[in-house]
Amino acid sequence: MNGGGAWIAGSDKPEQSTVRIGFMPLADCAPLIMASVLGFDEKYGLRFELSRELSWTGMRDRLGAGGLDAAHVLCGLLYGLQMGVGTPARQMAVLMNLNQNGQGITLSRALAAKASGGVALAGLLRAQGRRPTFGHTFPTGNHAMFLYYWLAAAGIDPFEDCKLVTVPPGQMAASLGAGHIDGFCAGEPWGQRAVREGVGALAVSSETIWPDHPGKVLGTSAGFAAANPHTCRAMIAALLDTARWLDASRTNREAAAEVLASPGYVNAEKDVLQLCLAGRHGGDETRDGGWRGHNGLRFFADGEATFPWLSDGMWFLTQQRRWGLLRSDPAYRAVAAEVNRIDLYREAAGLAGVALPKDVMRRSSLFDGRVWDGSDPAAYAASFKRTS
Repeated sequence: MNGGGAWIAGSDKPEQSTVRIGFMPLADCAPLIMASVLGFDEKYGLRFELSRELSWTGMRDRLGAGGLDAAHVLCGLLYGLQMGVGTPARQMAVLMNLNQNGQGITLSRALAAKASGGVALAGLLRAQGRRPTFGHTFPTGNHAMFLYYWLAAAGIDPFEDCKLVTVPPGQMAASLGAGHIDGFCAGEPWGQRAVREGVGALAVSSETIWPDHPGKVLGTSAGFAAANPHTCRAMIAALLDTARWLDASRTNREAAAEVLASPGYVNAEKDVLQLCLAGRHGGDETRDGGWRGHNGLRFFADGEATFPWLSDGMWFLTQQRRWGLLRSDPAYRAVAAEVNRIDLYREAAGLAGVALPKDVMRRSSLFDGRVWDGSDPAAYAASFKRTS
């Protein structure tokens, strides 16, 4: 069943040949775009029908209503939808992780010039006596959780000391330049655009906050996964092949940047996207699993970057609990085991020849010295004060 040929013709043929997949115009949508451009989807008997979305709210609504079969989506957003935070609960599925790292917190140049780090920023905000406005992309999403975590570690309560607004990622740089916000957390290339336009400065990369953190996932509804398991396996296998191609060489990353620059995809400057995708090498390729872009963006890393770790999903639940988005502790591991379809990933990895980790949990050290391994999520969530 290697290569897709016999598999496509046999009993595991995808239930549907065309899948409607939403993506946001971000550098980390590269696996979906390049799978379609290079034909990795066709290798597994599929055609990706890609839909460029303009906001995470719109993405959530179309995915939940069945207007999309699957999506390039924030891990935290999908878990918020599963738990019914701010919306009726819907049973969702994470099929794979699409990337690690590649986000950042950007401050206005005026604010960045006065505060070189989070602790200095806290003192500055207290001294100036005003509440700054910070943008994130979705209330339960990765960017909101990373922004809150960084602010709280510096002694800043994001809800009491700041004004928080939701802004589509493509509008972040313009909003910063117009003075509507003082900073934001979003995926690239929008932080880099703010830097290039002279209106912002990178305060901290998401890789610094949580090294090799989960980024976007391939998400779908639990109903779609149940009705179309062969289609889901084919999608995962095609994207595993694409992720491996993206991490194989700088040349491949640069080629992807040229494709993504198109108005139909990310609609950003090619040189900005080349920085985001291929601007920094991880050093030892054996250790780092290939090429890394700006802010550590990576897609494959010998399968480490694509595996849907249960502990990753559980971390977002702990932060949603920390900030009162969840009123009580959920059954953290049980929820993650239900959402993250490791069974489908495992079978797809076999098709694509991708190694599996020994465990479904992993250990991570965050920038404030805290260690997260998923062993006691309720105690971990309770260990945080509003600020730390």
